Parts: sequence; C-alpha cells; structure tokens
Amino acid sequence: MHGGAGAAGQAGKGTVKVKIPGSRHLREMARPGDRLHGSGPGHAGEQGKRNHPCGHYSDAPRRKVGGFMPYIPPEVVAKAREMDLYTYLKTYEPQELVHFGGNTYCTREHDSLKISNGKWYWFSRGIGGRSALDYLIKVKELPFIEAVERIAGYSEISTSVSATPSKPKAKALLLPEASPTADRVIRYLTGRGIDRTLIDFCLQNGRLYESLPYHNAVFIGLDRYGKPRYANLRGTGSDFKGEATGSDKRLSFSIPSKSESENLHLFESAIDLLSYATIRKQEGLDWQEDHLLSLAGVYKPKAELQESSLPLALKQYLGDHPVIRKIALRLDNDRTGRMAAKALTVLLSGDYVVASYPPPSGKDYNDYLCHLKGISKQQYQERSDAR
Repeated sequence: MHGGAGAAGQAGKGTVKVKIPGSRHLREMARPGDRLHGSGPGHAGEQGKRNHPCGHYSDAPRRKVGGFMPYIPPEVVAKAREMDLYTYLKTYEPQELVHFGGNTYCTREHDSLKISNGKWYWFSRGIGGRSALDYLIKVKELPFIEAVERIAGYSEISTSVSATPSKPKAKALLLPEASPTADRVIRYLTGRGIDRTLIDFCLQNGRLYESLPYHNAVFIGLDRYGKPRYANLRGTGSDFKGEATGSDKRLSFSIPSKSESENLHLFESAIDLLSYATIRKQEGLDWQEDHLLSLAGVYKPKAELQESSLPLALKQYLGDHPVIRKIALRLDNDRTGRMAAKALTVLLSGDYVVASYPPPSGKDYNDYLCHLKGISKQQYQERSDAR
C-alpha cells in the first residue's frame, strides 16, 4: 500500500485523493490490511459468471414470477444502468452514505468500499464498478432481475415484470433500532434551544426517539392511524442528515392542531418546527393551537412557477385536514426558501389565504430561537458533542 502517511497528509489539507481502479485518481484511501486484488470469498472473478441477456453477470439464478421468467423491457434496464452508486445511496439509502473526505464517500456497512467520481471500489474484496446496479449485484449479491426491479421501483421507472400490470407495492419503512434512553437526543435538542416540554411530548407520542448504534435523532411522521410512515434522521454529534429506507414523503413530521384549527404553519425541517413552537410557548401562546408541518426536504419549484407541483407532504396534509384555510410559510430565509415561498404562494392563493413569514433574523427558525436565547452554534455543537 503506497502513501499511508501521504493520504493522512492530504486529509489534513481537506482533500482526499482516491484511486478507483480504472480511473486516474490516486489509490490513497485503502487502509492497512485491505486486499487490493482480492481472490478470497466475495471476489467477483471469472469463476461462476453467468452472462445475462442484458449483459450483466450474477451467480444467482434468475427469479421466476408466477411460473414464468419475468421480462424487463430493455429501456428499463438501460435506465437502471444509468444510476450511479452515489446518487442511489444519497437518494434512497442516505443512512448508508458516509463522507470520507474531499469528493470521496464510503458506506456504513463497508468502510473500505469507496465511491468517487462516478465509480466505486471495494478494496477489501478487490471488486468495483460504476453503477448502482453493479453494486447491488456484486456487493449485495442480488440476482440481476431483482437488482433492476429494486432500482426501477425506487426511481419509479415503469416495469413490466408480470403478464398483467399491477400497482407497485408500498415499500416497508425500515426504522433503525431504538436506544433504551433518549439522553443524547434530549441534550442535542435542548442545546439548540428547544423546550424540554416539546421534546417530551414528541418522545411520548411516538414522534421522536434516539437510534442505535449512532444515537441519531429520529423524527417520525405518522399517518392518521398513528402508524409510523416516515423517518428523518439527524446526527446528534455530527452533520449527518438522512431518511430511513421506505420513508413515505407524503407523511412527514408534523404536530396536528389539538382543536382542528384552520391555520397551518409550514417549515422545511422538524427542528425548525419545534423551534417555532418553542418561541410560541415562550411568548405565553398555546403551541398546540395550530397545525405544524415540516416538509420532507427542501422544496425546489420549477423555473415556471405555475408548472410546479405542491410538495407531497403539504398536498397530503391539506387533504387530510380540509378545515385548513390559512397557511403561514415559515421557510428558510435564503434564496431557496424565498423561491419556495413565492412558488407556494402562487400555487395556493386561489384556495387558501397564504402569507410568508421568514425568520426575523438568521437563516431559519432555529437560528432565530438560538439568537433569542443567546445560544451560539459553537455552544450547541459543544453540548451535543459532550459524552
């Protein structure tokens, strides 16, 4: 292994150069003991290769559906092949994606599997590839057909794998294991100024818990029956953000009004929602009087605002609560937030009374809350890092 110290030196400068075999990057990310030309178990050598009709290899037999070999149109296979591993993990399995340094990433499950510049390489096994399809076949050991189906299902590519069309099955929500305590989550959120009463409310009502083994804050979106359908993960000692696999973006984190108010307040994140509720409580107002909803991520409208669609979470919530007539947009005070507020005002004004209320200071409502409480970012980072 070349350049162990060199790699550390590069990391110290904020740049980690990586060589993915077959590319022009430096091979500095392999760790001592990694096999760079694996021949042991899991090595994708010539042995046992089976040539699929669509040009990929797998040792597993092709899966039959209903007694016949499923057919996937070539255009679907081609579309699945286009998805690179970084895009796949960031979009559909963000909890698996870990930033290594520079433009290089690894996975939580395999820290010697590095992803850089559209390619990936698993150093301890000596195998690599370009696409998410390669990864699912070589690393996850899925049969070719099943790997294509998984990518097609995630990205909503139209597939024909049975004789008659069928509705795609809803993906099960895979929640991380729960910690027996929520000490780190409580310390993290109170460190960001959020009132302990609100935190306890969310913990007791199944809207929040602390995960294992990484002690992330897990914000849960519930359906009308109280069943978890969405989970947003936030690192309590890092900048990690992600969603649990199978999250339904229509049912993001929310706190419904206890009296079916006609007012809805909309936020980009769960922490901004809880920050605004804390401010209301500090002002002696009933923080449960109105509906509070966070979007499942940043809303980015189209250039032509009239051609944009409502965020899935907002559309679902308005449908579930038809009593709502007034919407307060409390989005981030940056260019993206202002554009989102402008688009939503255009889309909603015909049916609702809409007004935009960005935070009076700071980028978002948590910044504003911390300003009101005299908490600096360094302070809450130090509190959350305390062990």
